[in-house]
Amino acid sequence: MNNINKITLSLLAMAFTTTAVQAETILKMGLQANVGSVEYDSAKLLSDKISELSDGEMKLLLYPGAQLGDDRAMLQQLSMGDLDITFAEFGRMGLWIPRAEAVMLPYVVKNYAHIQRIFNSKFGQGVREEMLTNFNWRALDTWYNGTRQTSSNRPLNTISDFEGLKLRVPNAKANLAFAKYAGASPTPMAFSEVYLALQTNAVDGQENPLPTFNTMKFYEVQPNLAMTNHIVNDQMVLISEDRWQSLSKDQQATITEAVSVAGKRHTNFVNNQEKELITFFKAEGVNITYPDLAPFREAMLPIYKDFDKKIGKQLVEELSDI
Repeated sequence: MNNINKITLSLLAMAFTTTAVQAETILKMGLQANVGSVEYDSAKLLSDKISELSDGEMKLLLYPGAQLGDDRAMLQQLSMGDLDITFAEFGRMGLWIPRAEAVMLPYVVKNYAHIQRIFNSKFGQGVREEMLTNFNWRALDTWYNGTRQTSSNRPLNTISDFEGLKLRVPNAKANLAFAKYAGASPTPMAFSEVYLALQTNAVDGQENPLPTFNTMKFYEVQPNLAMTNHIVNDQMVLISEDRWQSLSKDQQATITEAVSVAGKRHTNFVNNQEKELITFFKAEGVNITYPDLAPFREAMLPIYKDFDKKIGKQLVEELSDI
């Protein structure tokens, strides 16, 4: 073989090696949401944006539908470095960092802008630092994921209308507490059973963000919807710190930008969807009420006092003022 052919082959080999190395930057993201959900669509946008911004050098593979386990299992995988990215609520961190649970208490968070301020406050930065140091979770951003409202088989105009209401709630402390202190009878139940329970009046109502009320077609069996705004749901984007530190500065910048783009789109979509759904529900004959929320907040004071006592400081008031 002559020298020219050797040089040509050498150059081809180098090009192939470079391409192979570039194609090896693969990230894995697990999520509980199924294909077709808002969360999945936003994860898909994140994946597409990472590929676009890196000119195909980075790829984000998605594992939806709890293929890799529930949120706790996936967070554990992040800690171990077996999974790269997942979603989690800020308040969910309360399972490991008790003070973080405060943001899930009814009426502590007013809206998405408020939870963003909390996320970036001294309190939020402290929680995020503990997540990073103790659990290997780096929080890149938090997105808006809807506000929980209450539907029922009777009109809910005031807090007194909640008296004796059999309200289906998930088996979570904040939701149980909201129902109890609003005067309802909290009834934990598997999510898959809710539609039939509402249809047969086994329970009188339920509480969920509006997109869930729509997706599950609860409006077919619930003629009333009260805008109680009791819990604001967020969606943090978490990456394994091991994986983050293995990336170059340029790769980190690519992920940060992609998360920002996907987050703005996700938040805008959820906001707009909620507005559009109000119009849709009215057209479907749902009676929508707007109760005065001040009595609800006042009714939650025992929850706040118990929480502050457990934490050892007046955290609820502090967060409310951020």
